Amino acid sequence: MTITYLKRYWQLYALISLPLIYFLIFRYGPMYGVQIAFKDFNLFQGINGSEWIGFDAFREVFGMRDFYTTLRNTFMLNFLDLLVSFPAPILLAIMLYEVRFKWFKKLSQTILYIPHFISWVIIGGIVYQLFGNQSGMVNGVLESLGLNSIPFLTEKNPWLVTYLFTGVWQSAGWGTILYLAALTGVNKELFEAAEIDGASRLKRIWHITLPSIKPTIVTLLILNLGHMVSIGFDRPYIIGNTAVREYSDVLSTFVYRVGLESGQYTLATVVGLFQAVVGLIFVLGSNYISKKATGEGIL
Repeated sequence: MTITYLKRYWQLYALISLPLIYFLIFRYGPMYGVQIAFKDFNLFQGINGSEWIGFDAFREVFGMRDFYTTLRNTFMLNFLDLLVSFPAPILLAIMLYEVRFKWFKKLSQTILYIPHFISWVIIGGIVYQLFGNQSGMVNGVLESLGLNSIPFLTEKNPWLVTYLFTGVWQSAGWGTILYLAALTGVNKELFEAAEIDGASRLKRIWHITLPSIKPTIVTLLILNLGHMVSIGFDRPYIIGNTAVREYSDVLSTFVYRVGLESGQYTLATVVGLFQAVVGLIFVLGSNYISKKATGEGIL
């Protein structure tokens, strides 16, 4: 019976085997290298030939002052991103869903998600061209109007606003697609019935649209919370500079500077392992709280 079933649906199993092979090779395979965190890794002796040192590398990392500064910055930037960037695609999706003209909706979606495909290196160049102190276009306009220039990239608070705004611009459009996809499954008759009953547009959004995308919101929120202690390298490294290093230095730049530039692979692995463990705790914790509070979860 089982062999007959496999023969009948072998195409499906062949199709699912491709992502499984990918995950086994590129996701689970590299986990073999996690043991570097517990060894005095020597590039010439390899992983197996290096000496075990127990938790010495963890003590060294946790004794570094820079580690706690970058950990604080990572939490702060991710938390602010969650406050600013997470609701942006939800609002955009709701607004686009309410638009009646299909051509305008398609054009808006295309314009909004194009930034997602632009490299952070190019985005960094655009940011410096727009917001640079000396040659930035925005400050040039302000000065031509007789106003003082704003140090967007060289003072902490203006840099933070620039950093968050850039993140929203780059990612909001892509996130909007996910919520719009969820909204396509909503029964149109619900909106028509609510309209006949005299419900205003805001009430229809509150009582029909938002509950319809609630599972998607909860899922993405839990996944975002899982990344609270990890942060991409490109964005803070490219937009950051020495003038705002107190805010822009995060765990990923710490790993690059201390672990890779200095050739201390053990320390880099320790920080990576720390991020993975804390991220897992955040995912499990937020999933547990979400299930208790809303009945929705991903596990």
